[in-house]
Amino acid sequence: MVVMELTRVLVPAREGRAVRVSAGQLIRVSTPEGAQVGDFFAFCASDPVEHLSAAHTRGHTSRLFPVPGEPFVTDRRRPILTLTDDTSPGRHDMLIAACDPARYELLGHHGWHASCAENLKAAMRELEVDVTTVPQPVNFFMDIPVTADDVIEWRSSPAAPGDAVTLRAELDCFVVVSACPQDLVDVNGMRPGPLEIEILDK
Repeated sequence: MVVMELTRVLVPAREGRAVRVSAGQLIRVSTPEGAQVGDFFAFCASDPVEHLSAAHTRGHTSRLFPVPGEPFVTDRRRPILTLTDDTSPGRHDMLIAACDPARYELLGHHGWHASCAENLKAAMRELEVDVTTVPQPVNFFMDIPVTADDVIEWRSSPAAPGDAVTLRAELDCFVVVSACPQDLVDVNGMRPGPLEIEILDK
């Protein structure tokens, strides 16, 4: 099988980028420097109101996170992407909401702070699509285990430099990746870094 790279997009630290992907294409998201969380969103190109839903995906797979070969589904319960490969330690999250201005204010930050919620809206505006509600993201490379006492733990990402996840688009969609700017809670090693998006065809 020959895989051809069509597009490579650098997502700078603390920023977000959006790309349009056709059904059948592959999307690879990697952490060049390691330990960087990527908030990942997807919207149907034909109707961006329909989006990747973490809650519906958990119900569909009966897992907290899909394993390779399993799909992510939309809020209309249609497969939109399938996880095909994961070279990271496999620690990802679908429980934690995207960081936003209110989150940083509650953490004691004063003044403006970059956030994944704002990154999503700005990236989609570049594609001339208006997003009014921020869905629950898929947080690639984010290690948030649930303990036996049902407590959520916040851990630094264990992803090594170059670790990546690959997904196959099942529908034409808009994909957004935000290099999470969180530097008040240790999920990025307290040092946000870049991510990379590759669109591949086969």
